[in-house]
Amino acid sequence: MNLIEHFVNGKVFRGSSKRTSKVFNPAAGEQTSEVNLASKVDVDAVVQKAKEAFIDWSNKPPIQRARVIFKFKELIEKNSDEITKLIVSEHGKVYEDAKGSLTRGLEVVEFACGIPNLLKGEFTENVGTDIDSWSVRQPLGVCAGITPFNFPAMVPMWMFPISIACGNTFVLKPSEKDPSCSIRLAQLFKEAGLPDGVFNVVNGDKEAVDALLTNKDVAAISFVGSTPIAKYIYENAAKNEKRVQALGGAKNHCVVMPDCDLDQAVNGLMGAAYGSAGERCMAQSVVVAVGKAGDQLVNKLSKKVEALKIGPGSDKNSEMGPLVTKEHLEKVKGYVELGIKEGAKLMVDGRNIKVHGFEKGFFIGGCLFDHVEKNMRIYKEEIFGPVLSVVRVEDFKSAVDLVNEHEFGNGTSIYTRDGDVGRTFANKIKIGMVGINIPIPVPVAFHSFGGWKRSLFGDQHMHGPEGVRFYTKLKTITSKWPSGIRSNPDFVMPTMK
Repeated sequence: MNLIEHFVNGKVFRGSSKRTSKVFNPAAGEQTSEVNLASKVDVDAVVQKAKEAFIDWSNKPPIQRARVIFKFKELIEKNSDEITKLIVSEHGKVYEDAKGSLTRGLEVVEFACGIPNLLKGEFTENVGTDIDSWSVRQPLGVCAGITPFNFPAMVPMWMFPISIACGNTFVLKPSEKDPSCSIRLAQLFKEAGLPDGVFNVVNGDKEAVDALLTNKDVAAISFVGSTPIAKYIYENAAKNEKRVQALGGAKNHCVVMPDCDLDQAVNGLMGAAYGSAGERCMAQSVVVAVGKAGDQLVNKLSKKVEALKIGPGSDKNSEMGPLVTKEHLEKVKGYVELGIKEGAKLMVDGRNIKVHGFEKGFFIGGCLFDHVEKNMRIYKEEIFGPVLSVVRVEDFKSAVDLVNEHEFGNGTSIYTRDGDVGRTFANKIKIGMVGINIPIPVPVAFHSFGGWKRSLFGDQHMHGPEGVRFYTKLKTITSKWPSGIRSNPDFVMPTMK
């Protein structure tokens, strides 16, 4: 059985731990590898290597760091097909979706190439008589990222390129469910000329996470995952005096107004709800049908959900692949059963789908609920699967109130032709990322990603300008130089005075 190990200080690292975890091909439902799970001793050793590498890397001029990152960008582009196939083989999402997620990560690498400009400070001459003041942003030290299974390339690339460009060294703890992609990215970064120890990948579970949270040499923690774990990361990292950005769960609402282009809305919802089998923190999992939009919307959605092409991610004709594990498949099926018990109307039931040649795969078809109420668990909780709930409300105000009252505040969108409605929605909605006639409002790399309420613990969002601020600390210098240095030359023999 293939063993996936760590990548530390520029080479494969076995570590002292004997614990492993299984890695599956979700489409086949078969184990393909084992991944080594690091112990606390292993993690501490990795952090020490990153700490040592920080001394030289942080002193390199930003332009030199940018050149390495630019070469890294070129290597990702050159090897994009290989990386995409790694994502498909361990996560299960369809090829084009995997390729798209890699592209969104690559855009952050491109943004990081501009770090010489992004790190420019501010200068004020003569703040007082003969006194100047200026500010600079300096790296933190060793930073760490803890990332989820659903985006094994994109989410890590939201973190480490900017952190490293700012002069930090980085320890990545990817999901143990699909670790190969992170290892390959680390190898390519080394090939690009990154010095050993600057970027390290350590695989593990809770033991590795806790080791990063408590290690005194880790200055900052970035996390993406569920809200309970995000809260745990935030509380424990802060308790250990670390800077933290912890992105949690979501229950994204898409408001559909009666005046909208309904076909456009339906097409957008299909990709937003069922793309990546719903395993996205930005998935639109709730449709809020306003007024008379409900019946026609559900009718159109039902036909499209029933026609979804379900199959392995390696098949270019597949529109939706499997879920990541058998355990997660059973969890999602459990939510569908719960929705029926709670009284929601199951319009499309995808639980019994079979994919020819992949009967053991972790597949579920698209599921669609109508007449979902806000007191139901399928409405309140993040399912993280291809289950779309339709909630009906009478008017625009009721839709806004519904979205604002939910505990999560990650993303939302609205479909409408009315400019006033769109503008009011964007202004009044208490959500971090908003789309107007855009189904998945993920900001581009030079803006910043993050939600509100219980979808984000910490003060700063990921990538873009917020990412640069998170991975640097501000220093302000005020200076005054003594006068008299410019005195006339003295030709008298100096004597002791």
